[in-house]
Amino acid sequence: MKNNRHTIDRNLVNLIICIGEIVIGALLLINPVGFTSAVLIALGVLLAALGAVRLIGYFRTAPEIAARGGGLVTGLLFLLAGLFCIFRWNWFVLTFPILTVVYGVLTLANGLNKLQGAVDALRLGLRYWYLAMIGAVVTLLFGALIVLNPFTTTAVLWTFIAVSLIVEAVLDILSFVLGRS
Repeated sequence: MKNNRHTIDRNLVNLIICIGEIVIGALLLINPVGFTSAVLIALGVLLAALGAVRLIGYFRTAPEIAARGGGLVTGLLFLLAGLFCIFRWNWFVLTFPILTVVYGVLTLANGLNKLQGAVDALRLGLRYWYLAMIGAVVTLLFGALIVLNPFTTTAVLWTFIAVSLIVEAVLDILSFVLGRS
């Protein structure tokens, strides 16, 4: 029973990731600069909030304990990084080529995760393991292409990233649906 629950939870997480890939791909197709700006600002808010929590925790902790934890510097660094993302997000957008490498590395990491799932499915003797393997290989190839960037313009690269996310998600959903049958 517990093993079945773990499988259901993992499938739900994978389905949510697929939906997220489709949404992110669509938003990148529509407006890559606007989407990336919104992500940077949201990241900034999150980092600033984490910094504030660390700072509050530092000052609420007994001085003897707080002196050993480094909470002040951690809180200030998170807060500064968050404020930078919120108010200087345009700096990141100007360095779009670096952001594409980040997207590529994240895609490679996602491909490795999918490879783990495909190999697990093969070892478990699941019927449609090869669909998961195809999705993993395609994701790894897309990630490598994004990192290597053989495209003529940044606009073409962002379009490729968006389309690759959507294709990856469709392959994952196909693998998920056929794997359940």
